Order: sequence, then C-alpha cells, then structure tokens
Amino acid sequence: MSGLDYVVIVLYFIMVLGIGVYFSRRTSDSTEYFLAGRNVGWVAIGASLFASNISSEHFIGLAGTGSSSGLAVGHFEWLAAFIVLFLGWVFVPFYLKSGVFTMPEFLERRYGRSSRMYLTSVSIVAYVITKISVTLFAGGLLLNKILGWDMMTSAIVLIIVTGIYTIAGGLSAVIYTELIQSIILIGGAIVLTVLGLNEVGGFTGLQAKLPPEFFEMFKGMNHPDFPWTGIIFGAPILGIWYWCTDQFIVQRVLSAKNINHARSGAILAGFLKILPVFILVLPGLIAAALFGTTGDEAYPTLVTSYLLPSGLKGIVIASLLAALMSSLASVFNSTSTLFTIDFYKNFRPDSSEVELVLVGRLATTVMVILGVLAVPLITMLSSQLFVYLQSVQAYISPPIAAVFIMGIFWHRANSRGAISALGAGAVLGALRFVLEILVKQGVSLGMFEWYATMNFLHFAVFLFIISVGIVYVVSLATPRPNQQQITGLTMATASEMQTDMSRRMDVQDPLWNRINIIASIVLVVSILILWVKFA
Repeated sequence: MSGLDYVVIVLYFIMVLGIGVYFSRRTSDSTEYFLAGRNVGWVAIGASLFASNISSEHFIGLAGTGSSSGLAVGHFEWLAAFIVLFLGWVFVPFYLKSGVFTMPEFLERRYGRSSRMYLTSVSIVAYVITKISVTLFAGGLLLNKILGWDMMTSAIVLIIVTGIYTIAGGLSAVIYTELIQSIILIGGAIVLTVLGLNEVGGFTGLQAKLPPEFFEMFKGMNHPDFPWTGIIFGAPILGIWYWCTDQFIVQRVLSAKNINHARSGAILAGFLKILPVFILVLPGLIAAALFGTTGDEAYPTLVTSYLLPSGLKGIVIASLLAALMSSLASVFNSTSTLFTIDFYKNFRPDSSEVELVLVGRLATTVMVILGVLAVPLITMLSSQLFVYLQSVQAYISPPIAAVFIMGIFWHRANSRGAISALGAGAVLGALRFVLEILVKQGVSLGMFEWYATMNFLHFAVFLFIISVGIVYVVSLATPRPNQQQITGLTMATASEMQTDMSRRMDVQDPLWNRINIIASIVLVVSILILWVKFA
C-alpha cells in the first residue's frame, strides 16, 4: 500500500465518524435513536438495506465460494430480489401500520408474550454466532492479509471505530453512513472486477480458463452445497426469515416516512441485489483463473495483487471496510433495539426516554464481546465462510418464517400453535447444529448421521414443513385467537386497523403506487432473464 492509499482510507474514516457525530446531536428520544424518528426516505432505506446485507463476509465468502464452485452461490443474491418484493408488498403494511419497534413486538401483538420473548432471545443469540462473529472473522482475515494484523487486533480496531458512530448517533447515523458506504462499496467492487476481467481476457477468457460447470447456476440434486431442489425450495425460506422477519433488516423499513417510501426502498434494494453476482462472486472466479486461489483467500488475493494501482487500492480497501462497518453498525443497533425495547422496557415500562437510549448504548458493548468470543465457531463448521453463514441460518430460520407466514395468512393460527412450533423448531435446529459439529470432528453417529449430513437447504425445507404442521395442528386443537387481538394483523383483517399510526403510514398515492408496480415487474423480469442466461 502506498501513502495515497492510506490517505484515502483515513479520509473514509473521518467521513463516517463525522456523520455519526452529526447525528448524535439530534438523538433526543427512543424513536429517534432506534428508528431515526420514522422519517427516512426511500433512497436511504434501499441503500441501507443493501449495505447492511453486504458485509465483509459477502466480499470474502461469496468470492471464496465462487472460486471453489462457480456462480451457483449467486442464487442467494438473485432470490433475495424476489424476497425483498415480498417484504415491500406483503409484510411492510402490517409492520408500519401496527407501529411496532421490533419484530418480536409484532409477534407479541399477533400471538402473545411467550413468542416475543422467544424471538428476542433467539435473534440475539443468532446475531452473535452469525452476523457479529462472521463479520469480525471476515474483517480480520482481510486486515491480516493486507496489513498483517492478527485476528483479535483487527476485531478490536473495527469494533471501536464502528461502535463510536453507532452508539453516538443511533439508527440515523447508521442509515446515512450506509447511504455513503453503499456507494463506496459498489464503486470499489466494480473497479476491481473490471480490472480483473480485463487482465483475464474478458468473460470469454475467464470461461476458457475454468471448468464449464463454474458458469452453471443450477446444480444437480446431489450437489453438496447448492442442489437445485435446495435453491428452489429451501433458500426462499431462509430469505423470508432474513429479509422479512429479522430485526437486522426490517428495522430499516420501520424507519420509513410511510408505506410508499418503505416499499420503494425495498424495490431499490432488490435492484441492487442483482450486482453481487457480478462484483463479488465473479471476482472469485477471476482469482481462481489468474492466481489459482480458492476459498476465503480469493478476494484478499485480488486486492493485494498487482491489479490495483496506487490510490485505487485504497478505494477498494475502503469499500471493503465500508461493507464490514455498515453490517456491524446495523447489527449493533438492531441488538440494542431488541434488548432495550423487548427486554428492558418490557420489565420497566415507566423508563424515561433518556434511560432507554442509555441502555441501548450500553447493550452494544456486551454483544461485541460475545461476538469476538464466538469467532472460533466458524472454522469448526465450514472452510467456506458464506456456506457456514447460510447453514447456521438454515437451523434457526424455518420455524420463525413459518410462524410469521402462518400468522399473517391464516387468522386461525394462535399463540399455542406458534410457541409449540418455535420450541420444537429450536430443539431440532440445535440438535442439527451440535450433531454436525460432532460429525465434522470425526464422531460416528450411526443411524442418525443422515440428520447431521443432510444438505442444509434440504434441512431448511424439512424443518419448515414440520413447523407449519405444528402451527396448524396445535392451533386447530386449541381455542381460536381473540378476534380483537388479531385485528389488522392478518390478511383477513388488514383493513380493520384504524389508529393514528396506521393513518399516518398508509398514505395513498396512486401514481407512486403505479411506479412501484412497474418497477417490481421490471425487477422480476430482469432476474428471470438472468436465470435463463446462466441456466
């Protein structure tokens, strides 16, 4: 790295810290701190959704898996474009009109207190073993490759810098830094991809240097990571949980001015999700073709290679840091929101606004420490970072997705059905997690080995079907939910909610609505064309 590269990186840090300090002066109450005053526009929401999602594990993990098995890992990105439409058109109206701060709070209104406590607890644990630890691991790998820092030093530096503006400015600081960070990370990734493709002889030259199956999106049913059956039936289950029910993502749309802004932001995020296959997965293939590098070393190898001249290398590294810090900031803020609103405020309902903001800031510190301690778990499950992330989510997400979907689409679903499905799903998911670790360590499980070695996407389908079945059977065997409780929270009662919040959020603009419909159709057609192209 040259002096110019360091100047670029320092300027990046000054910029994001400046935004955090600016918004820290405007944080006066819990709504402002946790939901940016519910006053964010659609462009910022769309950019924030994308930047929160695209973290260092995507740069490291998508490129790493791409270098090992080709473009098929990109299915998760293009499927996400469909799922965010589901968020915008199906889930957003219920979330915004109900006026909730968190997803567990929505579950309590739909089902009851036990469901809320379960989802809050599971979400926080999931953030530690997936989002925080994976982001720190990927960031540590990156900084070790570029600067020679060890894993713990890298994690501590990243946490301190990100924590400053997150703790100070709340969601406003997070969203508006992510607006800038999304521009930086897309720009940096495009620069590296273009230079790499040029060096390898264009897309035709890349195809000549790699096996043909690297360019096939759809794999056979027996593929160890991405069987087509798992992609079609299993990946959408993970997507609905992540994009439609996870606080980490949904908190961005909860901050919208109204439904129109939230929906347009989701659609914008859908278009942005087309990019990662070309600017994150494709560089993995380029690294394999140029340097023979596979796995999680692929992207760092490209960054530190001769491809990037002085100055441009600093921009690309800044884009990686932007991806890492945006995701860390998002999970820190979401975790503090869950702890403060669902735990602390629930047990101390008379807490002042100042007290809630203080508790939210303090909650981040504990989560950061736990995240650092969970980093070693990653190498016990998979050498491919992105596969690890998706596999762990496959053990957590199906029961949650089932409960949300059944709750909105079936008015007969009740609290006993929901908590039964969540409890049984947690046991089955945890069992799979433990048994897989044992198998990876060489322990023989005999007749139960199929359970530990089933493809993680197929397992997601298996667990989702069981969870839906439990909600259905238990709900039918127990009393109906209170009709007043479910008013406005199901498809059958959606129009019955009449509150100040529902009237504020449900702004009707026929022109805006038509534009959203057209944009959604264009997005769907674009993804279908890409699938046909790479089928």
